[in-house]
Amino acid sequence: MDQKETAYKEMFEEIEASAPYKIVLSNSRCEYRKLVFQRKIIRGQNVYQLEKYTEKQVFHENLSGPEAFVVLEQYFPADFRQMNVFSVNREYDVKAGKKGNFIINRREVSGKQIVIAGNNREKRYLLEEGMDIPVFRELGIFTGEGKVVSSMYDKFRQINRFVEIVDSVLKDDHRDTIRIIDFGCGKSYLTFILYYYIVEIRHMHAQITGLDLKEPVIRKCNELARRFGYKNLNFELGDISGYQTDQKADMVVTLHACDVATDYALHHAIAMNADYILSVPCCQHELNAQISSGYLSALTKYGIIKERTAALMTDAIRGCVLGSCGYKTDLLEFIDMEHSPKNILIRGIRRNVPAEKREEARREAQRLCQEFHLNQSLMRLTEEIWRKL
Repeated sequence: MDQKETAYKEMFEEIEASAPYKIVLSNSRCEYRKLVFQRKIIRGQNVYQLEKYTEKQVFHENLSGPEAFVVLEQYFPADFRQMNVFSVNREYDVKAGKKGNFIINRREVSGKQIVIAGNNREKRYLLEEGMDIPVFRELGIFTGEGKVVSSMYDKFRQINRFVEIVDSVLKDDHRDTIRIIDFGCGKSYLTFILYYYIVEIRHMHAQITGLDLKEPVIRKCNELARRFGYKNLNFELGDISGYQTDQKADMVVTLHACDVATDYALHHAIAMNADYILSVPCCQHELNAQISSGYLSALTKYGIIKERTAALMTDAIRGCVLGSCGYKTDLLEFIDMEHSPKNILIRGIRRNVPAEKREEARREAQRLCQEFHLNQSLMRLTEEIWRKL
């Protein structure tokens, strides 16, 4: 082992022995902008949570102490030129030189108190427990004391996350009134919360329509809207596939519209030139019955892999179709898998997308369908729109 290798090994041994609570790698030469190793208590275990930052996303991975330092040595200095280490008694600032040397600055610190946080710390929501929202009590989300009903915590997290995303897309929207359609509204937890958020928190005028097939649910929701004075919140009975209206929707939302119902909702949104499309799909069976490929048969020979591949391909096609119709489209993690396995949200924002990008998105969807012999509903529904573009 030469002198440089010895110094490298000794540096990492010293850093590991200092029991750091946080390590940051920056000055990147790889696909990640930075990596952050953070001590946390997760499910009772003391681990390092690794956060990998790209330009648009953050990926998380939980590592034991030894695993974290193996990963750390893989990335530094090969992919990052700077490392900052924080422990209770000492901090390190390490810069990697071009010739394999290191510049190390050590700072002694004292009087520092560190709290290792868990992943169950209190989440701050736009809509909080304890708010005086009578309709939430009526819907069974809040108790009479304003606490979240224990069996509704997962639903509460989901609808709050959805509202957070609505808040983010509306941050630069200064219109006075917004018209929203919630396709497949079901019991309408999201619909009522959206109305409350738009009117009471953003202080905009809202015209919101919820559509569902269940007549008793629609009747009850209309009664609740009238009782609580939500005069521009209406619920209609009907099938998404046959929905007709003369009015434009500014935003179309779906939360767990089942299977191809999501495709019909997205098609209506495109046809209406909705400015915002937010959709969390559910129960994606259509392509699972069709998908096949001789060349890539490894993706279809195992039942569970085939099912998940078909679901992911469905959303990839939907994203490409929205892109082909002039929407800046992202697929986001909607909520942690532990709270719901239906954790992808499709976000489309209407933009002036260049013609070549729209055409490339269309070709991407077509190539995927051709390779796996797919006849996907949104692709089929959008053909007429493509002809007009």
